[in-house]
Amino acid sequence: MDAPTSSESADYVTRVVHDPHAVPAQEWNALLHAQPEGRACGPFMRHEYLAALHDSGCATAATGWAPHWVTLWSRAHGSLVAAAPLYIKTHSYGEYVFDWAWADAYRRHGVRYYPKGVVAVPFTPVAGPRLLARDEAARIALVQALLAHARALGLSSLHILLGTDADCAAADASAMLARETVQFHWHNRHPARGGRLTDWEDFLASLSHDKRKKIRQERRKVADAGVTFEARRGAQITAEDWAFFVRCYRQTYHEHGNAPYLNDAFFRAVAAALPQQWLMFTARDAAGAPIAASLVALSDDGASPAAAYGRDWGAVARVDCLHFEACYYQPLIWCLTHGVERFEGGAQGEHKVARALLPTVVHSRHWLAHPAFAEAVEDYLVRERLAVQGYREALQAHSPYRQAP
Repeated sequence: MDAPTSSESADYVTRVVHDPHAVPAQEWNALLHAQPEGRACGPFMRHEYLAALHDSGCATAATGWAPHWVTLWSRAHGSLVAAAPLYIKTHSYGEYVFDWAWADAYRRHGVRYYPKGVVAVPFTPVAGPRLLARDEAARIALVQALLAHARALGLSSLHILLGTDADCAAADASAMLARETVQFHWHNRHPARGGRLTDWEDFLASLSHDKRKKIRQERRKVADAGVTFEARRGAQITAEDWAFFVRCYRQTYHEHGNAPYLNDAFFRAVAAALPQQWLMFTARDAAGAPIAASLVALSDDGASPAAAYGRDWGAVARVDCLHFEACYYQPLIWCLTHGVERFEGGAQGEHKVARALLPTVVHSRHWLAHPAFAEAVEDYLVRERLAVQGYREALQAHSPYRQAP
C-alpha cells in the first residue's frame, strides 16, 4: 500500500491517503453533514459506503480505482477542514459522465489519456457533494490541492463528477471546464394545482391519456402473470433477501455480457452499516417464489426521506414489463405513500420520460493538462451545452403530464 503523502501551506496541511480508513469516519461524515446538501444526499458519500467499496475490493487499484483521497487539515487546530474522494483511473468505466470520445481522441493523436484523476463516487450516477469543506475558502484550497496532486503525478486530466453548485463554483475559481449532462428525475408535485400528489391514482390522473393508458397496460401484464411485490426497508430486509438480490443483480449483468461492478461483500457491508437507507422490492410469482428484486437507496434514515434513488435490479425469470414495475412503478408508489419528494432514475434512458421522470441537468468540472486538447474540449463543451439544452427542450415538449410542470 502506498504511504500517505503530505504538503503544507500557510493555513492547511495537505495529506493524500490511499486507504479510506486513514481518514477517521466520524470526521469525514461530520464534514459531509456540514455541507448544504450533506444530510440528505443518500448514503453514497458517507465514509461507510466509500470504505465498503474499498474493503470489498470493488474500488481499488486492482480494479482501476486507486484511492488518492486528498484531505486538508487545519494547521492551527489539526482538524479536518476539507476532503475529496480522488481516484486515479486507468479506464473510464463506472463513471456515468462519459469521456470515451476524449480518450479516443488522445489515442488517435498518440497522447496518453490514462491514468487520469476522478473525484466521484465509484459506480454511482447520483449527484451530491464531492468537495467536502468547512467553508468556501477551504473548498477552493481543496480544488487547488487536487490540481497540484494531478500535476505532480503527471495525470492527463482531473474530473469532478456530478457535484453540487458549491463544488462547481470552487472549480470555476480555478478555471476548470464546465460540463452538463442529463438525468431523469421524478418530483412529487402535481403539475396543475401544485403541492404533493396524494396517491397513485392522483398521479395517474395528472398524466395525459395515452401515458396513463400505457402505464396501466404495462402494470396489468405483470399482474396477469401472477406476480406480486413486497417492499422491505432496513432491518426488515433479511440476509436471504440480500443474497437473492445479489443473485439477480449478477445474472442480469452476465446476461448483458458484463461483469458486475459490485459484489456480495459490498452489499453485506452497506446493509450492515447503513440499514435504514436501503429499500428493497422483491417480486414473487404465483407460487410465491422470488423471481426479481430491485434496490433503492434513500436520502436519509427518516420516516419520510427527501429523495429515493433507483440503484440496481435483476431477475431470474422473464415477465413482460417486469423491469418497469420493479424499477419505476413500485418505487413511485412507495414514494407517494411515504411523502418522498424526488425519485432519481439514474443515468440515461429516454424511456423514463413516459413514466414521468423528466430531464434534469447535472454538472461536472474538468481540467486537462494538454493545452491543445484543453482548448479543443472547451470548444466542444460549448457546443455540447447547446445540444443538451435542445435535447431537454425536445423532451419537455413530450411531457407525460396533462399540463407540463
